[in-house]
Amino acid sequence: MPFLALNLLQSGVLISMLCAIAGLVFAFILIRSVISLSPGNDRMREIASAIQEGAKAYLNRQVVTISAIAAVIFVLLFIFRDKATAMGFLIGAACSLAAGFIGMRIAVLANTRTAQAATQSRSAAMRVAFNGGAVTGLLVVGLALLSVGIFYTLAKNWIGSVLAVKSLVGLALGSSLISVFARLGGGIYTKAADVGADLVGKIESNLEEDDPRNPATIADNVGDNVGDCAGMAADVFETYAVSLIGAILVGSLTLTAYPAAIIYPFILGGISVLGAIIGILFVNISGGKPGTVLMGAVGASAVVSAILFWPATHLLFPEPILIAGAPRSANDLYFASLVGLLMTGIVVIITNYYTSTSFKPVRKIAKASETGHATNIIAGLAIGQRATALPVGFIGLAILFSFHFAGLYGIAIAVMSMLSMAGIIISLDAFGPITDNAGGIAVMSNLPKEIRGITDELDAVGNTMKAVTKGYAIASAGLAALVLFGSYVEELKAHFSAAGRAYSFQFSLTEPKVIIGLFIGGLLPFLFTAFSMDAVGKAAGAVVREVRRQLAAKPGILRGEDVPEYGTCVDIVTKAALREMIVPALLPIVFVLAVAMIKPLGPVVLGGLLVGTIVTGLFVAIAMTSSGGAWDNAKKFIEEGNLGGKGSFAHAASVTGDTVGDPYKDTAGPAINPMIKVVNIVAILIIPIFF
Repeated sequence: MPFLALNLLQSGVLISMLCAIAGLVFAFILIRSVISLSPGNDRMREIASAIQEGAKAYLNRQVVTISAIAAVIFVLLFIFRDKATAMGFLIGAACSLAAGFIGMRIAVLANTRTAQAATQSRSAAMRVAFNGGAVTGLLVVGLALLSVGIFYTLAKNWIGSVLAVKSLVGLALGSSLISVFARLGGGIYTKAADVGADLVGKIESNLEEDDPRNPATIADNVGDNVGDCAGMAADVFETYAVSLIGAILVGSLTLTAYPAAIIYPFILGGISVLGAIIGILFVNISGGKPGTVLMGAVGASAVVSAILFWPATHLLFPEPILIAGAPRSANDLYFASLVGLLMTGIVVIITNYYTSTSFKPVRKIAKASETGHATNIIAGLAIGQRATALPVGFIGLAILFSFHFAGLYGIAIAVMSMLSMAGIIISLDAFGPITDNAGGIAVMSNLPKEIRGITDELDAVGNTMKAVTKGYAIASAGLAALVLFGSYVEELKAHFSAAGRAYSFQFSLTEPKVIIGLFIGGLLPFLFTAFSMDAVGKAAGAVVREVRRQLAAKPGILRGEDVPEYGTCVDIVTKAALREMIVPALLPIVFVLAVAMIKPLGPVVLGGLLVGTIVTGLFVAIAMTSSGGAWDNAKKFIEEGNLGGKGSFAHAASVTGDTVGDPYKDTAGPAINPMIKVVNIVAILIIPIFF
């Protein structure tokens, strides 16, 4: 036992990287499996190719735009911080982009194969879509764990363990900043196209979803991939990497006498890659309703992780350790890790309740649609605001219990444990856009209606899965941001101590500067979402005008005699997304730098800003994503034939609700997640520069 403990301590980072490589190898096997399947007939391949080209063109242009901004930040970090932090920034940015780009590429290949598999059976289509999504899930956790592990190992040999940990914050900033751009750009793109296509196509022209006569339909399908695949992959890559780095940072700052405190988060991440593989295999061998099978995969993955966490924790911590002056055993740390796993399950269940067609909230919105567009909107807003209560309550309990078990380090471990489930959770999220695109290909290829029935059913499940993932990412972001705030305070103390200066700051509610910071930080998510929503509105308006122009100029489009100019709408949303994403993405950096540079404000106001952003950001993000998911599935519930079905007054009202909910759930709401982390990471980075 002592030998095993010593071996795990010495080789823990290497073992975690080997687990990450195993996950990437399994992802490659899934890629080969998906590609080997039939992509369908010539028409299906033609449509899939158009979607692929549109997505690739957008992401290539996005990379150019982001790279220019990243280059400036790299130079600033190189000058004002150090080489290692600047290099970490580049690695984090590159891996975040890679996770999104590769995941999107596989999702595009999987969509037409899912539509073709639907001609065989529902279960076959479900497995193809899930395996395509699982590639993204494994890429996210594999690349995140591998990049942090490799960079930490190299930096430790280059500049020493202490400085290596500090330089990891650069990697966190790189992944977070790219995530904000990817989330915003992809979200603006997909929702502008979606809203434009729905308003003219469905409401004005009475066209079906993904009708090939709608000039915006290709842009809509492209958007599903650049927003829900590439954007989400970059988002959760960032959340995973930042949570891992946050746990390492807290361990290095608060438990300097225990090297195992740095290794433990790596081990939790490595174990959970294996858990994700088990969950993926569970889906491939199980039968039954898609929603039940996918939820079962989450449970299987969590059980495997919970079982393996026990021996790993006891091997790393064979003796009690002192946390805040009190002895803590391996059992305490293990229980803190269980808190994170339980939080994952709780968030999944709560979000599923508020966004699934099977439960009361969504059906309440659908029922409200019978009395008009306004009542649909009112019901959706109410559901979103109500949906904040349970998640926030359980987040509070998670903080309470994990802190009880192991102080701030316990919270960090709970967050890392929660994020270690990202492999299976992201597999569920990417399932959504793949099934959505599969349905579009089925319609545009004139496949039988029963095929669209299968893809619609899977798409409704996918909508719930996407909402579940957003709830999971946001809840984990709230916990992770608290850890980063704790790291900010500890880093501030360490900085003043190293400089031989007295540390006298008090982050107390009786301190006016803290209250000022809370107000400034509380404002930031509202301004951020305002810019994001406005961007979608402007771009969607341009799409609406273009679709109307085409239908008026070529009346034969609606009769099927003329072909729409799909590329024009794609070009409109591409330019709009790249232009409009810049200001809101840079807003959190500007706020932090402004507060730090104004001398009368200083570190206390900045600390208050961090907490204010966490609190209001958490509520706004949960409310927006829950409302959006519920609005979307209320529309799906009516389209299934309930309350008058397609073409009814209730259906028209539900389409309006869905178009309002689109930027809520896929642009503004989820983008708050990386924005919160950017604020906290930038605050940590600038401590030696301004204070």
